[in-house]
Amino acid sequence: MSLKADSVSIVYRGSGFFSSPLNKVLNKVSIELHPGETYGLMGSSGSGKSTLARVIAGLERPREGRVLYAGKSLPDMDRVEYQTYRRDVQVLFQDPTAAMNPKKKVEQSMRDVLRLMKVPKMKHSGLILDALDHVGVTDDVIERTPMQLSGGQNQRIALARILLLNPEYIILDEPTSALDVSVQSQVLRLLQDIQDERGTGYLFISHDSAVVDFMADRKGVLIDGSLSEGEDR
Repeated sequence: MSLKADSVSIVYRGSGFFSSPLNKVLNKVSIELHPGETYGLMGSSGSGKSTLARVIAGLERPREGRVLYAGKSLPDMDRVEYQTYRRDVQVLFQDPTAAMNPKKKVEQSMRDVLRLMKVPKMKHSGLILDALDHVGVTDDVIERTPMQLSGGQNQRIALARILLLNPEYIILDEPTSALDVSVQSQVLRLLQDIQDERGTGYLFISHDSAVVDFMADRKGVLIDGSLSEGEDR
């Protein structure tokens, strides 16, 4: 099922005395994602990359345009269709600890996902351990909180939580920029392995052109809210 932003525009109102009354962050941006491939999105700070990510993930509504999943726009979906979309389109943020309760142990955070999915409690432990093993994290982390783990471990655990949902797409918003170079390489290889195994589609957002070139099948650059697309790999 394809995921598409169709002529999306976002406009914010300025708040300062000298600011423009309207600031167009995204200007009729269209982008289509497909299962099993990676679309690399680049742009300088403030170019609208994260805003577009939030729109595609359903976390922000566009002023103009629409987001379509399996050919249907979000406002036209019924409750079941929208729930399916919200499960199938997940976001892995730059700061993985922001997605987890710092006071909760890893096991509790992952059980929360399974409870929302109404998975029987007897299956929780097996699914959690399997997900952690899949991302290369040892099971001793389940009794720790995010503050007791490294950035690389937290990024892998955040990814493991997402994999419990078995999403069709993952939006990766600067997923390696806060990690050491050696850990970056490990996470990128892990993402490629997951895509190969599951056919997951990625929107990979980064300011690092080398990383995007390594990951992406197609790519585009946001400049002043407008998208310029490059050649396919």
